[in-house]
Amino acid sequence: MGMSIFYGQPDDAASIATIHSAIDQGVNLIVTSDAYGNGANESLLGRALVGRREKALVCTKFGNLALAGGGDTGYTGGDPRHVAIACERSLKRLGVDVIDLYALHRVDPTVPIEDTVGAMKRLVEQGKVRYLGLSEAGPETIERAYKVHPLASLETEYSLWSRDIEGDILHTCRQLGMAIMAYSPLGRGFLTGTIKSLDALGEKDGRRNMPRFKPENIGKNALLIAQMEDMARSKGISSAQLALAWVHAQGADVFPIPGTKQVKYLEQNLAAIRVKLTASELTALNELFPAHAAAGTRYPEPAMKGLGI
Repeated sequence: MGMSIFYGQPDDAASIATIHSAIDQGVNLIVTSDAYGNGANESLLGRALVGRREKALVCTKFGNLALAGGGDTGYTGGDPRHVAIACERSLKRLGVDVIDLYALHRVDPTVPIEDTVGAMKRLVEQGKVRYLGLSEAGPETIERAYKVHPLASLETEYSLWSRDIEGDILHTCRQLGMAIMAYSPLGRGFLTGTIKSLDALGEKDGRRNMPRFKPENIGKNALLIAQMEDMARSKGISSAQLALAWVHAQGADVFPIPGTKQVKYLEQNLAAIRVKLTASELTALNELFPAHAAAGTRYPEPAMKGLGI
């Protein structure tokens, strides 16, 4: 997402170079959405995949019309007719014959989930999609959707400062054998320890509109990072690597999907795979970042209403 929107000015050449480096170093899951720049990110990924398609599992999403700027199909995001149109557009932009993992970006409260997933199931039957997933869905929705067609994954925010899923959502996914694709595992960059005030963000950085980065919250959240930085220093790693190592330690079914536009940060993220945390270190991090430790919600209030339904 950050390659095309939200985190400052896009640089397509640098982004493509980062994608190429990721694939060359063994990264095999790349996640996008038709909402990221209203298709721009899918087109970017399509260009990056030329000559490398067989080395990558491609995941894209549909149905987040708010982020996409409203949509132009005339249907709501979960309408079966929208599903069919969105998939065709994504296939074309990505330049692929089949999408490896196709997910509903946000649950449409106006359409029964059975209808949306039924349309997604038809895409599997037509050979346009291999596996299905959801994003930011609640446990009841996940269970209802799974009855229509097995789901491979739930993409959801999960990190030291976003642990909301550790109740019913995580339990439901594990009962059904679904993987967790943890987006923003670095807390939108906050857990790197490099953002301690608004001065660290550019004027056009979308995080300025996120509650946890607001002036009344960012200072409180910065206090959480200090002890984490001490632990990272004692292990000879960065705060970002410590945060990613914690996500990796949550189970073999949890896959962090950190985003970056630069090769140097990609390499730092990959190095976190080799970081092993002791039981006492995990306990210390869990105590430092209990559920709801962060000041401010993870999205503005209107967007929060679209999560966990």
